[in-house]
Amino acid sequence: MAKKLIEVFTAGCSVCEDAVRQVKDLACDNCEVVVYDLNKKCDTLEWEEKAKAYGVKSVPAVAINKKLVDYCMNNSIDIETLKAAGLGK
Repeated sequence: MAKKLIEVFTAGCSVCEDAVRQVKDLACDNCEVVVYDLNKKCDTLEWEEKAKAYGVKSVPAVAINKKLVDYCMNNSIDIETLKAAGLGK
């Protein structure tokens, strides 16, 4: 079974860190969690390009298998929406 790619976009703040913790707690063995701190620049601009491509407008935001989870449009973490999108399954 292919791993699920869980990408978490953050700004390194305490709210974002709490979201990262929640995502990691829910992640299963089949989930690969990658965290992008948008305050830290990377040489390739990969993080910024991904955030733009996914439509990230605010952080924290979570994408599962390269698709931004709907709750991210409402500026809050919703565990049930993350689970419904496939986190932890």
